[in-house]
Amino acid sequence: MVIGIHAIAAFKKQRTGVEEYAFQLIRHLAMLTEAREHRFLLYTNSEIPNPKSQILNKYKIPNKKFQTLNLPSNFEIRILKCPILWTQFRLSLEMLKKECDVLFIPAHILPIFHPRNSVAVVHGLEYEYFPEYYPFWFGKYLRWATKYSVKRAKKIIAVSESTKKDLIKFYGIDERKIKVIYHGAEIVNSKSQVPNKYQIPNSKYQNYILYIGRIESKKNTFGIIKSFEIFKEKYKLSSKLTLVGSPGFGYENIKYQIQNTKYKNDIMETGYLNEEEKEALFQNASMMLFPSFCEGFGMPILEAQAKGVPIITSDASSMPEVGGQGALYVEPNDYNDIADKIYALLTDENLRNDTINRGYENVKRFSWEKCARETLKILLS
Repeated sequence: MVIGIHAIAAFKKQRTGVEEYAFQLIRHLAMLTEAREHRFLLYTNSEIPNPKSQILNKYKIPNKKFQTLNLPSNFEIRILKCPILWTQFRLSLEMLKKECDVLFIPAHILPIFHPRNSVAVVHGLEYEYFPEYYPFWFGKYLRWATKYSVKRAKKIIAVSESTKKDLIKFYGIDERKIKVIYHGAEIVNSKSQVPNKYQIPNSKYQNYILYIGRIESKKNTFGIIKSFEIFKEKYKLSSKLTLVGSPGFGYENIKYQIQNTKYKNDIMETGYLNEEEKEALFQNASMMLFPSFCEGFGMPILEAQAKGVPIITSDASSMPEVGGQGALYVEPNDYNDIADKIYALLTDENLRNDTINRGYENVKRFSWEKCARETLKILLS
């Protein structure tokens, strides 16, 4: 069988949730023994960073310090040039050649022309719950593109049971058309050092509270800062807050909030960090704070658990489903409760160790190999 994959996200230099999903999925599909008898066409829109010919590998693309995308000879990269409307115009044009038997879309936007056997992945419908946290026209486009994709795709992969329920609730999709396949988790042991430019303390406890994700309204960054203010005011501890991620929608208001808090010197923004830098920050973080309003999956939860970092996250949407018994849960607008749980994790070593150990156990439920194998099964069906 010839399987086409919309692969732009996998080759992006700066990968966050969807990009990391596409990268890891393709990486692990290439490792599966049962994938060797099939041909994979990876469609992308620009030259791949640093391609190198390898024996037995057509491409070896270094994307991380810890991982590379090693593609065997049955994986072929197709570079399709087009300055705008790449998915709806250029990929659609390619689909008219009818080279692939099935088209796999890792990020839910199906081209207008597509094979009858197309599979789309939906990572979440946050824009349906919180449209005010999206630019107007972008929110409209997301709604149209997702509706179009889920109505016309032969099969839909939802990344959580929560997302599956939302597809049924908002778009009336037959549940028999939807398959839930969880993301995986990568456990990497690293001795990486925090870059000097960040000047972050290395003490084991009561050092810095970590947040990783886009700095934007829908991630409840305002609530993180407000909870941190309450925690500092109430408990008088020297802990700092480190925000890791690129600016998103609503960042101007968040930046104003940081600049006008009396604890602004205890809040650090790093911007986007690569995997090596993130690994270093995880090593010495006292905890992870992730009280997002809504998540289709919530990959940072597993990242923290895999690194042995206790996490506080929301009791909303998919987050309890993903975090299992390995997290402390809060209502995202209850800033006092968030502040109290921060203090509890810093001062109660039994609670801290129990949360860490439960996190280690929970993360064992998730595997990129399992994700790839279950996805391939859907594609072949």
